[in-house]
Amino acid sequence: MGEIRFIHTADLHLGSPFTGMRGLHPEQWKKLKDSTLDAFGRLIDYAVKEQPDFMLIAGDIYDGEDRSIRAQHRFQLGMQRLSEAGIPVVLSYGNHDHLSGKWTRFELPENVHAFDDSVSQIRLSTANGDAVVTGFSYAQRHVKEPVIHQYPVAEEKDAVYIGMLHGSMEGDTAHAVYAPFTKQQLLSKNYDYWALGHIHLRQELHMDPPVIYPGNLQGRHKNESGPKGFYDVRISGGTSHLNFIPASVLQFDEIQVDCSGIVHMNELLDACLSAAREFAGHYGAGVVEVKLANLNEEAFDMIKDTTEEELTETIREAFSMLDDLVWAESIAVDGMQTQAELTPLGEEIMDRMAGWQLSDWKEVLKDLYRHPKGSRFLEALDPSKTAEIQEAAAQKIRRGMHLGE
Repeated sequence: MGEIRFIHTADLHLGSPFTGMRGLHPEQWKKLKDSTLDAFGRLIDYAVKEQPDFMLIAGDIYDGEDRSIRAQHRFQLGMQRLSEAGIPVVLSYGNHDHLSGKWTRFELPENVHAFDDSVSQIRLSTANGDAVVTGFSYAQRHVKEPVIHQYPVAEEKDAVYIGMLHGSMEGDTAHAVYAPFTKQQLLSKNYDYWALGHIHLRQELHMDPPVIYPGNLQGRHKNESGPKGFYDVRISGGTSHLNFIPASVLQFDEIQVDCSGIVHMNELLDACLSAAREFAGHYGAGVVEVKLANLNEEAFDMIKDTTEEELTETIREAFSMLDDLVWAESIAVDGMQTQAELTPLGEEIMDRMAGWQLSDWKEVLKDLYRHPKGSRFLEALDPSKTAEIQEAAAQKIRRGMHLGE
């Protein structure tokens, strides 16, 4: 049996609203808003050029169950390009774009094979043998029970078996648990490859055979930092070769600014611009947190006497000189807590917040999460999310409630 080559992608989240981003100019906002669609365009361009045997899309093609018309149209055009290039596509729908949603439907070309809500198999014939792909789509948003036991064991020796599963590892407390499975359950099926989706962090859970989360195609906030993309996979004679292909249009990340010896504001701005220029040279466009490090006492006092809003806006103006969009989403100052003494009220708030359990956070934020319109854009509260909120709140407290102001 010869080499079979395919693309594995997941979590496209086409039409993501990018909530919480403020202050962008219209052209900058358009670049951000279109980034998931443009990253998808890069995926299609690569496939048309490289001509794999087929493409797998493991869930959450769209960001919401309503599936915006614009996102569907862009996806339909991409599938049409693959059809014209003779590339079949196997896809499943996940918790974000489940089958119970309401949307204006687009007809996809005949090269697209979509799983329904039952575990089933799709057979693809290639020049070098058959591939048997097993998977399912979410019937509704919440699939809390395991589905892996419905996947049949591989039977044919002369076919490549691939499992598609949009879900999470059993016991994973960092993410909402959907269609849980264990690694051993996956391996027990004797498949040649597991094409996973749902977790936006790229992960190689096992390599023989490969059990892979490709991550999402385009980062959407600072917790989805670093390069994003998809896998180009080759399987031949039981051996797999994986090549990660970056596709993101802009990268969420952080830039470190060494402020050693800085005493004037123009020096600080020059250092920030130099770090941003280096970032752009490596990654192109980005949305970044600017981390100021190694400030001496004089530089620290200069920062302390400047409002966060004014400093952020000034750094953004400096970054506008770059050819690529590098947007300073936030500013962080190393050592703020140790170099500035908190007011008694600030210390009391920090201490009380440190003792909160998940139930306390839910009580504090209940009005926000019960809002009929805004709640749909919020991620579920879990320990990792509350830790992120606590750290952001702590930074605000350190900046705004220290002695001497």
